[in-house]
Amino acid sequence: MASGGVAVASLWTEVNRCGQNGDYTRALKALAKILQENRDDVTALQCKVVCLVQNGSFKEALNVMNTHSKVLGSEVVFEKAYCEYRLNRVESSLKTIESAPDQTDKLKELYGQVLYRLERYDECKSVYTDLIRNSQDEYEEERKTNLAAVVAAMSQWEKAPMEDLGLPESTYELCYNTACALIGQGQLTEAFNKLRQAEELCRVSLAEDSDVTEEDIESELAVIHSQMAYIMQLQGRTDEALQLYNQVIKLKPSDVGLLAVTANNIITINKDQNVFDSKKKVKLTNAEGVEYKLAKKQLQAIEINKALLAMYTNQADQCRKLASSLQSQNPGHPRPVLIQAAQLCREKQHSKAVELLQQFSEKNPESASGIKLTMAQLYLVQGHVTKACDVLRSIEEFKHKAGMVSALVTMYSHEEDIDSAIDVFKQAIEYYQAEQPGSAAHLALVREAANFKLKHGRKKEAISDLEQLWKQNTNDVHTLAQLISAYSLVDTNKAKSLSKHLPSADTMSFNVDVDELEHSPGATYVRKKAGKVVGENLPKEPGQGEVKKKRKKKKGKLPKNYDPKATPDPERWLPMKERSYYRGKKKGKKKEQIGKGTQGATAGASAELDASKTASSPPTSPRPGSASGSSTAPSGSGAVPPRQQKPSSSGATRKKAPQKKKKGGKGGW
Repeated sequence: MASGGVAVASLWTEVNRCGQNGDYTRALKALAKILQENRDDVTALQCKVVCLVQNGSFKEALNVMNTHSKVLGSEVVFEKAYCEYRLNRVESSLKTIESAPDQTDKLKELYGQVLYRLERYDECKSVYTDLIRNSQDEYEEERKTNLAAVVAAMSQWEKAPMEDLGLPESTYELCYNTACALIGQGQLTEAFNKLRQAEELCRVSLAEDSDVTEEDIESELAVIHSQMAYIMQLQGRTDEALQLYNQVIKLKPSDVGLLAVTANNIITINKDQNVFDSKKKVKLTNAEGVEYKLAKKQLQAIEINKALLAMYTNQADQCRKLASSLQSQNPGHPRPVLIQAAQLCREKQHSKAVELLQQFSEKNPESASGIKLTMAQLYLVQGHVTKACDVLRSIEEFKHKAGMVSALVTMYSHEEDIDSAIDVFKQAIEYYQAEQPGSAAHLALVREAANFKLKHGRKKEAISDLEQLWKQNTNDVHTLAQLISAYSLVDTNKAKSLSKHLPSADTMSFNVDVDELEHSPGATYVRKKAGKVVGENLPKEPGQGEVKKKRKKKKGKLPKNYDPKATPDPERWLPMKERSYYRGKKKGKKKEQIGKGTQGATAGASAELDASKTASSPPTSPRPGSASGSSTAPSGSGAVPPRQQKPSSSGATRKKAPQKKKKGGKGGW
């Protein structure tokens, strides 16, 4: 037994030494021997769990804790919760932490991380605020960085107002998180400046480490550059953004979440263009572990873009599949239904698309506004203007907006339904009369309603609107004149009484120099000055008329070979065939000589070319530059023979290829 005790003690010494040196694999071998002696040794089991965690064997460590749960009890609550967190079992990790009897600082740290992953940002912020207030150690800067990340997430995903928690910006991580929070608030220029500051801090801090290379620095800066590109994209600087995104992709950073977001943003820039590049980039969004690195809204945006890309590449089945999956995950979200409707419209099934949107708007009235606007657009595409108007008037949120009133009146006017257009004005005016009486929007609607009624001959109906406008401003002469004109058809006495309020002609006259006004730079028409007035127009004596000026005739141009002494041909204006001296073309000569030799040659020519019939004579040498026969002699020295060359399009004569003889029959060759 003594020897066994000595062996165990030496094994513990080995475990202690390996733990100090960080050699956890060797420590595990020693612990295995200890546990052979005592299977339920609590200390040995705890050490084994720690060594497995340090080696990254989280699943094996969790198995050990579950197997010996009765022996270990609550001694390894933190280790169990941490293993579950690292294995992405976040809900299980939360239950383990909440069931712990004692909430230690390290459990609170882990609790904050779990809450962040679950996107419970308010609770997470409270945990980190409490930790920063009640603890002082070397991890204070990390806690502040995490708190800044929580504030940024609340600003971006929940659109919460940005709180000033007095966090310093001494590190590039803190600067980066502040920039993200500013992006969520829409302060893009300030956010871009913060990212510049974060980039400088990152370069300075990493340059102090001699082991860090330039590639390591660029890899660390990738997340900052990707966020800069995102700001450029939001500002409409898409070319600069695309260039910076591609630089990040080329670096191939190890963060799969960063790669997925960057690739997704490139796809949004490409839209329905450059789809082959988008199909390459979409593969980066499918990397393993992406779902654990990004927020739910980021993952949702990526899936929506995948469905849209499938639609743009004419993958109808894939598009429907992705859209249906998105709708099942987010039943109240309108985007998946809109994608399905767009796909149906591409297939020319507008009626089915409208029916699909109608069903969704009935089930989800809170999201019905955007859906109904799309329905109205589809009705207009099909030419159903009245149905589109009915759908638009059913949107309570936009029913009385000026833009909606304008659209409805325009469409009803197109359909020549003036009564419905006036009813739209009436309802909008009643709404503003109750909610915002006398406001600029209210009076503008009243004036437009009056003008519309007057334009379409409804002067009687325009009287109440004109009276309301004139009471608001009794000095408005234009409105008063319109009111008098309208009353003249209904009540002439009232029109006369109102006409007394019109200003006199003297008060309406202005000291205006007409000539100066007409010759001003903005004048579009200038009155011509009248001629000099000599006197009254006298009656003209008989026979006295206006003398017209004669135009000088220009002499015609004569031909170059014109001979003034020669008599011109009197029949020169007649066609050649109609002239008296025309004898027609000479036909029949040399006809008998054709076709009795080689193709295109005559009998006389054949005889001339027959060498046997001519006297022998020495051949003549062609002179440079002169022609002999039908070939051109080369110029230059006669010692160098001419080289064969391919025929070119310029500088040489080409011979035509002999035509094929036409055979008899039905026009065949």
